[in-house]
Amino acid sequence: MSKRLLHTPEGVRDIYGREYAKKQAVERVLHDLIASYGYEGIQPPTFEFFDVFSREIGTKPSKELYKFFDKEGNTLALRPDFTPSIARCAAKYYMEERIPLRFTYKGNTFSNTSNLQGKLKEVTQMGAELMNDGSVEADGEMIALVVEALRAVGLKEFQVSIGQVEYFKGLCQEAGLDEETELDLRTCISGKNFFAAQELLSERNVKEPYRGILLKVADLFNTMNSLSEAKALVRNDRSLAAIERLEKLDEVLKLYGVEDSVSYDLGMLSKYNYYTGVIFRAYTYGVGSAVVTGGRYDTLLGHFGKDASAVGFAIVIDDLLEALSRQRVEIQTFAPETVSYDPQIPGDFEKKLELVQTMRRQGKNAALTASAGKGRDESHG
Repeated sequence: MSKRLLHTPEGVRDIYGREYAKKQAVERVLHDLIASYGYEGIQPPTFEFFDVFSREIGTKPSKELYKFFDKEGNTLALRPDFTPSIARCAAKYYMEERIPLRFTYKGNTFSNTSNLQGKLKEVTQMGAELMNDGSVEADGEMIALVVEALRAVGLKEFQVSIGQVEYFKGLCQEAGLDEETELDLRTCISGKNFFAAQELLSERNVKEPYRGILLKVADLFNTMNSLSEAKALVRNDRSLAAIERLEKLDEVLKLYGVEDSVSYDLGMLSKYNYYTGVIFRAYTYGVGSAVVTGGRYDTLLGHFGKDASAVGFAIVIDDLLEALSRQRVEIQTFAPETVSYDPQIPGDFEKKLELVQTMRRQGKNAALTASAGKGRDESHG
């Protein structure tokens, strides 16, 4: 047998034994908490038509998708992200529904990139989507749910950073930036690459005071005072409305009692272009990237024919488990109890079988095995 058959491709891995038990335990805690907020399960397919994840939708670039063809010649793609799939489902099955829709999901996503930097190409995500609700209270519910979820699994030191896409878009519009420059600048600022941002604005001949204001955006974070400062920097209604929305959101989060776990970062922008308003990420030590990402996407469902506001988040289970491990957070798991029978003793198998069946009915995990490694067949040899 080829040794290659025993190994996995780059970017994927096997999860088994105690590690898998811990993963399942964390998933159960998260699922129960999300369900307690009234979210119901949904399971979209693992692959979709390529157009569901196209550039127009605003997900990952085409080169980072796993693409293939079916027998009819349609281009399909493994999902890189759940949100477009769930938006499609909502448009298909709840087209005329106007009451708030709450969905929760769990499954794997796939990213076909060679720039791994220690990241996996296949990861498990669990998340929630709240549709048909454009209120600031819905934003607050999502962020509060993230905070409560991370607390529930045992994280104590984490922070949810909150940004606002509309503030940046309004500022770019006020400065007269074209779409290409806006997208390039977004990439620089979201990557905290200030030198690249400065060079870009110089190359595109962006005039003062807007060159300085756009560069200052990346420094506006961590306190409500920064929101006041951000408001003073702009004159356009779009950016001012974005700040007012964050101020209202802060009041909602205080009502939930989670304000100590959040901060504000107007330099935080997302690579997903479908976000339209508030965006947020949860960070903790032990991993280099966000363990939770989310935000508002009020135009995404429109691509599938449904006019509806929406907000959601995704927890990267693999990164969360790594953080829990590095922070030495104990995850309670229950190993099965082993009951042994002696094949040499008449009636012992039947007696022990009755015992484990009783244990299983009581909700315990019980394995029945022959003592001394002998099976039933060996005892009759």
